[in-house]
Amino acid sequence: MSLIFAAAAEAAHAADAAHHTDWWGVISTIGTLISMSAGLFFVLAGTIGVLRLPDFYTRLHAAGMTDTLGAELILLALIFQADNLQMVLKLLLVAFFLFVTSPTATHAVAHAAYRAGLKPLLGPYRAPDIEEDAS
Repeated sequence: MSLIFAAAAEAAHAADAAHHTDWWGVISTIGTLISMSAGLFFVLAGTIGVLRLPDFYTRLHAAGMTDTLGAELILLALIFQADNLQMVLKLLLVAFFLFVTSPTATHAVAHAAYRAGLKPLLGPYRAPDIEEDAS
């Protein structure tokens, strides 16, 4: 008889555990989805900017700004999914170095291009000349 009561108590405890929501799991999943989606959006926007903008400096600006933010948001998504503190600290270290080195590298490339004589496109954007058919 005691085995039946023990089995019933165990079944009731399992049912309570099934109805109990793991809030941190839900929050980390939602945070991961939002952060990863925003990061991918910024990386894609930077890619489109590199392809569509008119000169070297504006392309460099698009790549430097959006890729830094996009990579930081993707690292935040990875932090939400990390299992232990050691992994979180490693990801934070990578995020810190990326936050410091990416803008520094972008500035160094822009400065080197300016010193080499590459002039920025000033004034309104002019589309390339397209030959019109004379027909």
